[in-house]
Amino acid sequence: MSNFNDLLKGVRKVLLIDPAFPLSRKSHNHADLLPVGLLKISSYLKSRGIETKLIRLRNQLLKSDLDFDPDLILITSVFTYWANEVKNAVDFSKLHFPKAFTVVGGVFASLMPEKCKEFTGCDYVNEGIILEAEDIKPDYSLLGEDESKIDYQIVHSSRGCVRKCGFCGVYKIEPTFKCKKSIQEEIIRKKLIFYDNNLLANEYIEELLKELVELKNSKVISRCESQSGFDGRILRQNPNLATLLKEAGFVNPKLAWDYSVKSHKKRKEEIDILVEAGFKPKDISIFMIYNYDLDFVELEEKRIYCFKWGVQVSDCRYRPLNRLDDNYNPYAKKPQSNEDYHINHNWSDEEVRQFRRNVRQHNICVRHEMAYYSNAAERKKIPKEDSLKFRSMSFEEVKNYLSDAWNPLEINYPKHTKTSLDDFLVSGEKK
Repeated sequence: MSNFNDLLKGVRKVLLIDPAFPLSRKSHNHADLLPVGLLKISSYLKSRGIETKLIRLRNQLLKSDLDFDPDLILITSVFTYWANEVKNAVDFSKLHFPKAFTVVGGVFASLMPEKCKEFTGCDYVNEGIILEAEDIKPDYSLLGEDESKIDYQIVHSSRGCVRKCGFCGVYKIEPTFKCKKSIQEEIIRKKLIFYDNNLLANEYIEELLKELVELKNSKVISRCESQSGFDGRILRQNPNLATLLKEAGFVNPKLAWDYSVKSHKKRKEEIDILVEAGFKPKDISIFMIYNYDLDFVELEEKRIYCFKWGVQVSDCRYRPLNRLDDNYNPYAKKPQSNEDYHINHNWSDEEVRQFRRNVRQHNICVRHEMAYYSNAAERKKIPKEDSLKFRSMSFEEVKNYLSDAWNPLEINYPKHTKTSLDDFLVSGEKK
């Protein structure tokens, strides 16, 4: 089939399926993993007179879901390591709608088309972006009751990326970098979340940000956020972009620090640019990829710099682009191995867990402007009056009272034993 429209010949009804992907508990904006691609496709199909229906397999199925009689089923995919969820969606389709032609598209389908078809058993794999639906407003009506819960709109001002990072598959899925001059006609909600892979690389970024400033001043939009980190190299070349980002209502700015700790001066310069534009350090996050080329110690050194600067860390655990599973369990009571999830040759399971733990505690300290972290304090295992007293103390002072106090300016290595809560308070300070 030469293009997407070839799939639509003779089609009257299309079922769109969002597999039951695991939900993130870390993201307050994207925990629902909104299938914006399917919603755009629905708008395009309806413009051609085709009836559509969306089934989100994580939700409870309704009788009307199974009564729908589609000619074509379109299933989205995301990360390759969530391939099982896509296969389950194909199996569901074959079981309940055996006469329908089943197509899988999205990230997994585009990165590994042959493996996707073999593994899922679908009838066809659609690679890349469906251009016919690219500039169409998403069909939020398909969400039903869930529509009222969505207070944001996902937008793209560009596709692709000007970088070719080894750990990222964007340049394979979207090989051509394409930019928009304006998104004004696409806006239907006040809160915008940009899903651009490299927002600042848009050649029209200044015009675009000025457009957003005007829209914010006229109260058409209220705030903006970028899912991906801002390109620090571009920010250093044009610091004025930070001011425009602030005036446009961007919140929670993120920067990427993918490589060596030796580049810390550049990261500090980028943070300073954002701070001078009006962003608070504690609202800034630094993306760090771990379980990758740099080892645990170097990642900790980078984290320590971030603590000195008063910024948060967004940790990104590396998974290979061709791995079909990821059974990492943050609550596992027994050690996990490379059979469970990808552990890079220079990392261990203990280090993966410890770094994630360190980042979490680091961020708590940054958000609450504390010089130390204490599990006992977080779990409210100490009297409130003592907690308030300890909060204003330096680490050197508080360690005389809280034996579990940790200084985020120090590397916290994996431990094979844990102190019980009863031992958190130094003898004599227990109440």
